[in-house]
Amino acid sequence: MPSPALGVDAADLAAWCVEHLGSGPAAELFRSGHLSVVRGLRLADGREVVVKVRPASPRTASCVDVQRRLHASGYPCPAPLAGPAPLGDGEATVESYRPGGDGVPGGEDASALSARAFARLVRLAPRPDEVGPLATAPSWAAWDHAGAGLWPRPEGVEVDLDAVEGPEWLDRAAGLARDRLRVGGGETVVGHCDWLADNVRWRGEELLVVHDWDSAVADSEAVLVGFAAALHSAADPDRLASVEETERFLNAYRGRGGRELTADERQRAWAAGLWTRAYDAKYQHVTGHPVSSLSEADAAARLHQAGLGQPS
Repeated sequence: MPSPALGVDAADLAAWCVEHLGSGPAAELFRSGHLSVVRGLRLADGREVVVKVRPASPRTASCVDVQRRLHASGYPCPAPLAGPAPLGDGEATVESYRPGGDGVPGGEDASALSARAFARLVRLAPRPDEVGPLATAPSWAAWDHAGAGLWPRPEGVEVDLDAVEGPEWLDRAAGLARDRLRVGGGETVVGHCDWLADNVRWRGEELLVVHDWDSAVADSEAVLVGFAAALHSAADPDRLASVEETERFLNAYRGRGGRELTADERQRAWAAGLWTRAYDAKYQHVTGHPVSSLSEADAAARLHQAGLGQPS
């Protein structure tokens, strides 16, 4: 999805850095953005930082708190340094710059390494009642959104996914997955809903850093694990996880207390992963992009694993 149209004036950014960091920018290291405007800066005092500007939201302070607590616990994420505070048309936060790393781990059991890294995150994360509200979840994780239709509204763009029918197999798969997620549940925990290669960086078998803490969410452990298992390919940073990689991730995952997922939790994890992949595929279809996040055959295989259909 495109970045929202935020105004980030260079003079305003420099003044913000002086006010909140005590030093202004000396050089720009990079610029990027997806749902936010991101600037990598070298400050006049030599520090290298990343400033992120996004529309103001009560979620932002809660996400920063999750990141701060995880960093303090020793989990490899950038250190929050300031914010959220108003900047231009939005609000900004700043964190330490943690570059480098590979999108997939080294070693023969890469899916298991990814699963253990995610399990450590869930174990070290604060409880939901220890931080501010993390609702509403980003759209690709908002299977339980309050809207009347099947699909939530995407952030930053005026697109109604429910206004476009089909593909029929995609709408059906997403509906079945959401219905399955509404059955059962579990204790709510805090995790990360965008466990992609761009955000999860490795040095060999070592987890180097996890980025994008605007993706901190609160949901059941099975749902959060399902998102991660369906997204992170341990073989190729340019694609999403295959059904086989998802299965290896779930087999290796040991949650809080070192326990395996129950049979019901495994089905809910498969349903959650299917739902987030289906959401991305629906967005791609509606906006005229190639549908790459989910195929009909892949949806059928994931529905079967979720206890919702026959093997394809």
